Amino acid sequence: MSLRQGKHHHLLNPISASVDDCTLDERLQALFAEKMHGISFSAYGEGQKPGDDLSREQIERRMVVLARRFNWIRSFSTAQGNDLIPVVAKEQGLKTLVGAWLGKDDDKNRLEIDNLIALAHQGHVDVAAVGNEVLYRDDLTELQLLDFMSEVRERLPSDIPMGYVDAYYEFEDRPKVTQACDVLLTNCYPFWEGCAHPYAILYMQDMFRRVQRVAEGKRVIISETGWPSAGGSFHGAESSPQGAYLYFLRAMEWAASEGIEMFYFSSFDEAWKVAGEGGEGDVGAHWGLWDKDEQFKYANVS
Repeated sequence: MSLRQGKHHHLLNPISASVDDCTLDERLQALFAEKMHGISFSAYGEGQKPGDDLSREQIERRMVVLARRFNWIRSFSTAQGNDLIPVVAKEQGLKTLVGAWLGKDDDKNRLEIDNLIALAHQGHVDVAAVGNEVLYRDDLTELQLLDFMSEVRERLPSDIPMGYVDAYYEFEDRPKVTQACDVLLTNCYPFWEGCAHPYAILYMQDMFRRVQRVAEGKRVIISETGWPSAGGSFHGAESSPQGAYLYFLRAMEWAASEGIEMFYFSSFDEAWKVAGEGGEGDVGAHWGLWDKDEQFKYANVS
């Protein structure tokens, strides 16, 4: 997720951030007693970054941690070892949202698309995502994206739904993309719109419902939402361990109670997200529920 200044922010009723630690631990235990819906898979360990090859061993080690807590895994690419993520997920009994990472490199785009199709025909894909925020980043034109989506829909097995991942407002602003999706995959980040923490869950729910209103009855999945545990602030949004823990609990409790399909962002902290292309600054390294050493950050949970 890249830095974004929100374009549709408005005031919502706040939720108090004052909650007893014992109550928090009890709520976490209740969430963990039943598997939650989904989590974004953070693949890169310390010293790694996109472009580095992933090993099966590191994927398997991290997948074991997540398979105890979630039913679905989301992956972002189908190249350089990322193609192993849905394979390992299936081996561990998980369902998969598999993304082809699209950008400005035509050869890489072709590899990503072809690998996504191959994984789908091998039985490793439950939902296929064609691109992630390429319109927000201006990496592809809308027409180029629609061409890729049309190709993937034609080549995918007919029973596998296909969608595109982007910020909630892109589905309002680009009806042709919305129409081309079998399933709408929306990223909902109150933090990146400078929303103060007490208002964040209500604001995220509003983002989701705005996509529902333009979906015309299609399935809508929250493909990303989260809150950083450290790294500073973005306008009115402040990172903190308490804020991240509360946001996670409230988001997942709401999703479970309402039957919302949600992929939390993210599983493990990744240092590469601080700098470089798409870097998020200091907060980039602190979106995980688990730290870079795969230890859960917020409580002692067996």
